[in-house]
Amino acid sequence: MTFIPCPACGGSRLSAAALESRVAGKNIAELSDMQVTDLLAWVRALDAPEVAPLLASLTHLLESMVQIGLGYLALSRSAASLSGGEAQRAKMVRHLGSPLTDVTYVFDEPTAGLHPQDVQAMNRLLLQLRDRGNTVLVVEHKPETIAIADFVVDMGPGAGSEGGQVVFAGPYSQLAQADTLTSRHLSDRQGLKSQTRQPSGHLEVRGASLNNLQNLDVSIPTGVLTSITGVAGSGKSSLVTCLLEDPALADTGLTYIDQAPIKGSRRSSPATYTGLLEPIRKAFAKAHGLKPALFSANSEGACPECKGAGVIETQLGFMEKSTSTCLACEGQRFSPGVLDYQLGGKNISQVLNLSVDQALDFFAQPESKVPAALKILDRLSQVGLGYLSLGQPLSTLSGGERQRLKLASQLGESGGTYIFDEPTAGLHLADIETFLNLLDSLVDAGHTVICVEHHQAVIAHSDWVLDLGPGAGSAGGQLVFAGSPSQLVEAATATGRHLAAYLSA
Repeated sequence: MTFIPCPACGGSRLSAAALESRVAGKNIAELSDMQVTDLLAWVRALDAPEVAPLLASLTHLLESMVQIGLGYLALSRSAASLSGGEAQRAKMVRHLGSPLTDVTYVFDEPTAGLHPQDVQAMNRLLLQLRDRGNTVLVVEHKPETIAIADFVVDMGPGAGSEGGQVVFAGPYSQLAQADTLTSRHLSDRQGLKSQTRQPSGHLEVRGASLNNLQNLDVSIPTGVLTSITGVAGSGKSSLVTCLLEDPALADTGLTYIDQAPIKGSRRSSPATYTGLLEPIRKAFAKAHGLKPALFSANSEGACPECKGAGVIETQLGFMEKSTSTCLACEGQRFSPGVLDYQLGGKNISQVLNLSVDQALDFFAQPESKVPAALKILDRLSQVGLGYLSLGQPLSTLSGGERQRLKLASQLGESGGTYIFDEPTAGLHLADIETFLNLLDSLVDAGHTVICVEHHQAVIAHSDWVLDLGPGAGSAGGQLVFAGSPSQLVEAATATGRHLAAYLSA
């Protein structure tokens, strides 16, 4: 299929009558296409006392969008095209002017996708909501946001089956004295490299003008770790899109790894997505002289009652459907006969309930050794997913976990270029060092690694940095810096100033 703007309305979706109506010479489609900062200036300049209350409300709404760091967006922008962080901040705008009090707000990593310059603005907004008489709960990894909390609840001590406990609860001032994984890494700082790698060549992007890019010419070095930085809305994702869609680079082996949901059914899991289930099924089948299909919950081995789903869904007329654990298999998804067969003392359901780290030990034992499974499990452990259960539904994974799962499925291939979209999203402070080592191993194996990133640790550890800006939207789209991290520290860009502050803290 080919999609083109409607020739009748120009893609505005409005009738001719609606488009003929104008205020101060502009129709509603033209205003919706304006950048929020420009639209705010237009509204402020409008002299219409007969609709003064309406203008005051509109001005406050647009000011809130600018304050929250969305001033570079247009109101006509498709919601589906927003990043996770942008979508979350757009939801926040509705509540900034709300007169309600005694409301409990829960934010899941509100700083996701934010440049360090914007994190402080987000912190101020969270404090404003609190000071209005509300309760604000924030799930967050950024030390700058943790520091403004009145009360901190630290979960652990580890991840997955090793977590689930409150290891600290109290004011932030006492967290530093607590011996937890979070407190030990609060002051971590990734220093600059003493020596950066030399590029083996360059990927050339010429005349990039997508969205707000201003006819950009960029040379991206190959064979090294490059960070693409800049404030939110400066054109980073647009530059990556130009890179991915450039016909001249189609045969260079570009692999884009983002945080988008992984396509698949509710039955999909890390085991099915990475191909891990295949060698496991074959090992069970070989041990008992049976067909591998018998050890699949999506095939012959499925529980006949729930068809391998593990749950029974009941549609209650006009109400929400009800979901309950299947009583026949007790949520194990397999038919009773299949669960009688074991490998190394565990049946197939028990194996799929193991975490990656537990499975590494299990499949290394002589009675249950499966080399092909160990190879895939080792990749999952390398990307920091050792705590995930093999059979955990993919729908329960965070954006950062999905991205690392995609990476694990790609590891082992030689050459090529990996492009990551904010790979540190959702990573705990203690995992940053592990992830940087993984990026280094990819480069050392002959890959080119490009990270669209705000985290100062990744920027400091890079061999080369491309900084876009100087601002967002129409104020961005330019290459304001290209060089090594040590040179960026001396540059008068927003990223350079915050990297210098990070290194000196």
